[in-house]
Order: sequence, then structure tokens, then C-alpha cells
Amino acid sequence: MKPQHIGVIMDGNRRWARAQGKKPMDGHLAGYKNFYELSRYTFLEKKIPYLSAFVFSTENWKRTEEEVGFLMRLVTRAITEYLDDFHRDNIKILILGSRDKLSKPVLKAIEQAESKTAGNTGGTLALCFNYGGQQEIVDAAKAIIEQKINADSLDLETFESYLYKPEVPPLDLIIRTSGEQRLSGFMLYRAAYSELLFLDKHWPDFTPEDIDFALDEFANRQRRYGA
Repeated sequence: MKPQHIGVIMDGNRRWARAQGKKPMDGHLAGYKNFYELSRYTFLEKKIPYLSAFVFSTENWKRTEEEVGFLMRLVTRAITEYLDDFHRDNIKILILGSRDKLSKPVLKAIEQAESKTAGNTGGTLALCFNYGGQQEIVDAAKAIIEQKINADSLDLETFESYLYKPEVPPLDLIIRTSGEQRLSGFMLYRAAYSELLFLDKHWPDFTPEDIDFALDEFANRQRRYGA
């Protein structure tokens, strides 16, 4: 049994940097470079159809202005720098999250990534950027109210159609690095029946072998969905 949708919470970039005697920004840079390599391994080698990643949460705005600014520039750079590679590999890129507070360069990078890869069919990379799981549910509820949908006609399928990028399916497996054992709001609705795997290593040290381990672990679990 292979998961169709894997989610990763890329935790531990700053702790990795401290352990290396480097600046926090160096940890973020190492983490993003590692994600690029691991995402391509997940799609091209392991043939996983959907991969989602927690890139920047709505809570991350609480960090220092310097760090937030660096992360925004890094995300813009990463999307721009790797876009042609993902497009060549037939990978579709979707950005889940609020557009509030985002600068024009960031919004432009998001628009370019989504529009250029819209027709790709080799896999879907869903980046949760300026994202909060509770906020996604609230935004869906607001949209339903605005559409004046009758409560008696509201079912799961209708509600799910108002989530960010509703074409992205539920998560089968969530991997979080750095030893933390919580979701921190990551794709809460889609995580309802996902298998959880928490690893002690920091994200920049995560390897393709860890992907293989996670897939083996998933294959040995029994998913009952409440039955």
C-alpha cells in the first residue's frame, strides 16, 4: 500500500543551524534546498501523486521582521528558481493559503508558478504558504454563508468544495521532523484520517532514505477509518 498524498512539516531548520554554529537564515536556506531535492525524489522516483508542505504559517508573522523578510524573499526565489525544473518534470504547483499581507513580488511568483504548471499531470505539489488550518475552515464557512447555501443541503462534499484548492485530496501520511509531535494547524481538515510519523532529525538532515522509511512504515499500518 502506497500513500497517494504525503504532507511534510519541515521543522528544525533553525535548530539545525544553531547546532552547526550558523545563522537561522542558513538553516532556512538549507531546508529549502533539501525540500527541492526530496520533492523531486518523491514524485519522480517514488511516484507519489500529491506532496504537500508547510512552508509558512500565519503564525510565522510573529517572528522577527528580519526573519520574515528573509523567508518571503527565499520563497519567492525558490519558486522562481525551481519553476522550470518542476514544469519540465510535469509537476503542477498549487499554493494554499491567504493572500493577505503578501507583497507584489511574492504574489507575482505565486501567479506565475500556478499558471505555468496548470496543465501538468505528473504530480501535484501543494505549498501551504501564509496558511492556517483553522483559518482555511473559517474561510470555507464564510464562503458558504456568502453563497447563501441552505444548512439542510450542506454536506461534506459541498463543504470540501470551499476549501483552498479543493482538488487536493485528503492526506494519507503526515511527516514532521525535529521531534515535535503536533500538527500546528497543518491541513487540519484533510488530516482527519492521516497516518502520523514524527522523526527526531531536523529537516535539513532529512534524506531520501527517510522517505523510503516513511513509505515502509505506512505500508505496515492498518487504516480503519473508524471501522
